[in-house]
Amino acid sequence: MSTARNSAPPAAGAPLEAWFRHAERRFRAGRLAYGHGTSNATDEAAFLVLEALGLPIQRLDPWLALRPSAPERRKLARLIEARVTTRQPLPYLLGTAYLHGIRFRSDPRALVPRSYLADLLVSDALPFADGAKVRRVLDLCTGSGCLAVLAALIFPRAKIDAVDLSADALSLARENVALHRLGERIALHRGDLFEPVATRRYDLILCNPPYVDAAGMARLPPEYRHEPLLGLASGADGLDFTRRLLAEARNRLMPGGALLCEVGRAGTTLQTVFPTLPFLWLDTANSEGEVFWLQREQIVAGNA
Repeated sequence: MSTARNSAPPAAGAPLEAWFRHAERRFRAGRLAYGHGTSNATDEAAFLVLEALGLPIQRLDPWLALRPSAPERRKLARLIEARVTTRQPLPYLLGTAYLHGIRFRSDPRALVPRSYLADLLVSDALPFADGAKVRRVLDLCTGSGCLAVLAALIFPRAKIDAVDLSADALSLARENVALHRLGERIALHRGDLFEPVATRRYDLILCNPPYVDAAGMARLPPEYRHEPLLGLASGADGLDFTRRLLAEARNRLMPGGALLCEVGRAGTTLQTVFPTLPFLWLDTANSEGEVFWLQREQIVAGNA
């Protein structure tokens, strides 16, 4: 089959399976980068065709024989080509992202929802003595608000403060808080680090900060360059924000409170920079040594 023919959209009357295979081929040929909800061309193609047509995204098989209408075919063709030619993350093109099955609005105002912290929150893997007693949660660098929403769902008695420096990100977070009808429990604040929440103290601080080092920023695939650099870059070693966080966290945690923070591949460097802190590294199915847990008393004793 010629390259031109192989890249042509399916003919009118073709089933959804043909569109899925077409998208999969185009994505493989385009050598795209993933990591915004999927990890390969097959899953990316499945997400595109299902979400674009408003179908449940859990399984593709039940819908393979469906025959898209003419408007639906035009939409699929446009999205597939846009994903290849613009290299935008697919959630930006669709306007939607999912985190553990929970739907969020997504666009370039904030990073696409994703975090190993979310994996830990939903798996009930946090080493709390009693998670049921969590009443105050702070989500720093909230971005789209996805972790704040998850925290509100997982800790049903808690009030959540969510902070971000970006007005654009907070406008998107506001939409996601409203989408999940959590406006009475999640308060959004604009500002740097702890500044917007004055002297409040928390049972749990969540933080998925910028942590990409300078070398990593230079190697970012095009997909990631569509995201706000404010949410990614954090100095030469990726720890500019985390240093400031650890310097202040002890004064913002309740006795017995804890900090849960994602630092990506900067974990080894972090341990070198703070050798007296007993970081507890909480691994997930997809990460190792990228998320740490520290209780307030450990931060105080470690003289961070």
